[in-house]
Amino acid sequence: MTLVGLAGLLTAASLATQTPQPFPRPSQPARPAPQQPATPPAPPGPAQQTPAPTAPADPNAPTAASLGLPIYPGAQFIASYDAGRGQRFYLFGTTASFVEIVAYYRTYLKERGDFVFEEPPTHMFDVGRFREETMAFPPGVTVKDYTWGGSKGYPNPKRGAEPERFPTIIMVVPPPPGTPSGA
Repeated sequence: MTLVGLAGLLTAASLATQTPQPFPRPSQPARPAPQQPATPPAPPGPAQQTPAPTAPADPNAPTAASLGLPIYPGAQFIASYDAGRGQRFYLFGTTASFVEIVAYYRTYLKERGDFVFEEPPTHMFDVGRFREETMAFPPGVTVKDYTWGGSKGYPNPKRGAEPERFPTIIMVVPPPPGTPSGA
């Protein structure tokens, strides 16, 4: 075997072991593919309190206990809206990545959830049975990536507050009051 043939064989072998990287979109700078963290953030235990967010706490913000569903530690309450039929949905913003938030809820809820949209990335976790006669939305948690397509994130509705934009939004829809849990 010639030296050129040996060099070609070694080059081919090294190329075969490389992991292909996705092509960046024209509006995005080149960056390595996102990697899932080796260990997702541990969910708080039942006796633990979630850490306070970096911004001043909103006195009107719901708690995990009042919602009956977990709130990602450090997530900031944005707003709640009437969903109809006695339900509300609650929006929380976070600077954590979409992948981190999905890993957290997979661990905490002990459920895989469903990746429902690729563009923009959206993941849903159903936590109860949907009853059309009494509910407007299925109870659960939805995580959406607001940095998709080169977006800078979901604008913080509080003027001058930090962060200016949230890369990831969490929507929590608790079951209507009086609904048995897991029903």
